[in-house]
Amino acid sequence: MPAGPKPKPDGTTVHRNQLVHEWTEVIDVPFRGKRPTLPRGTSQQTRAWWGRVTRLPHCVLWGDGDWQFALDTARVHNAFVHGDLARAAELRIREDRMGTTLGARRDLRIRYVDAVTTTAAPAAEDPKVSNFEDERRQRIAGQG
Repeated sequence: MPAGPKPKPDGTTVHRNQLVHEWTEVIDVPFRGKRPTLPRGTSQQTRAWWGRVTRLPHCVLWGDGDWQFALDTARVHNAFVHGDLARAAELRIREDRMGTTLGARRDLRIRYVDAVTTTAAPAAEDPKVSNFEDERRQRIAGQG
């Protein structure tokens, strides 16, 4: 094995011994895609929270693991609103990791950008998109 530091991932640069990642830009429109449903018996406060969180524009970037994390976080939220105050710290950490606030999105290097307005009809879904990364790039670029 060669000596020295590990190579940096593509798209990153180093400034004063700090690794700097590029921003992920997401079109600022509410997410309307598929999402898991909450279990029966979930409190109204958690259902309202879930409705807000799962409409965040950057949900377009989430895969199955991210949605499972969000669903598990909803269970933590539900325990919290039912009086389990020991869950407050865990809930805050999980919400930060999900990017539910402006500060959390800044830390995750996610920023919302305005959609480019065009007079052309919306583009039809491209049947050639064969993997999630290509589809995500097209959505971020406003082409899908």
